[in-house]
Amino acid sequence: MQSEQLLIWLDIASEAALAAGALVRDRWGKVESIREKGQAGDLVTEVDQAAEAILLAVLGRHLPDHAILAEESGAIGAVTNPYQWAIDPLDGTTNFAHGYPVACVSVGLAIAGDPQVGVIYDPFRDELFRAAAGHGATCNRQPMRVSSISTLAQSLLVTGFAYDRRETADNNYAEFCHLTHLSQGVRRGGSAALDLANVACGRLDGYWERGLKPWDVTAGVVLVREAGGWVTAYDSSPLEIASGRVLAANPQLHPVLSQALLNTPPLSQWPTPAAQ
Repeated sequence: MQSEQLLIWLDIASEAALAAGALVRDRWGKVESIREKGQAGDLVTEVDQAAEAILLAVLGRHLPDHAILAEESGAIGAVTNPYQWAIDPLDGTTNFAHGYPVACVSVGLAIAGDPQVGVIYDPFRDELFRAAAGHGATCNRQPMRVSSISTLAQSLLVTGFAYDRRETADNNYAEFCHLTHLSQGVRRGGSAALDLANVACGRLDGYWERGLKPWDVTAGVVLVREAGGWVTAYDSSPLEIASGRVLAANPQLHPVLSQALLNTPPLSQWPTPAAQ
């Protein structure tokens, strides 16, 4: 019954993501209000809030007994509820606010803390990524798999930087530089959910980031797992979403990428370019 129920919840999540994504697409280039939510660079627009209202309405109508953790509205329902939706109405708000079309809607369900259902909708490419535990992962209803790249030298990676990067030395800059030297390139998309979706469908080979929230990654974790990838902590130990750190890659590259992250020298040890 649980397996069949997951598919029902997957369809509900898809309904919500598509409805919110339609609004995001319709409001493209029409943003009226942009403000910071606390940390420098952490933006919110009226589109975020309107899209979240749609997500909450759909989930609330179908699943009133489930709890929700929403980026803009916070926790809704009992924190002890084993069914916890983590929703991001517009992952990539900074991109969206600047007219850069890399953003998405992310809807994920964790059951007793374990991600089980994930839907990510990219309204600009009209791509719907879906996955439920034990049922595989698809993009626009076509099966998808992670890549088979096994070496960093052949890999294309992706990462991001937390909003507190200006205040902390643990800011991912050293890792970004180190992996850029070792790989074919490291991209910085600006949407953690889309980064994970792109790993899941094999466009990118690996992803890591710190400073993440459950609404950033819950859906994407399911996608990568169901597409055959591994999602863990940096050191390959079991993923703890509350830690804010995620490492995702195909099974061949994952241990190599994990070791490279652990071996990254601090920025203070990087050579200073010689004076001209």
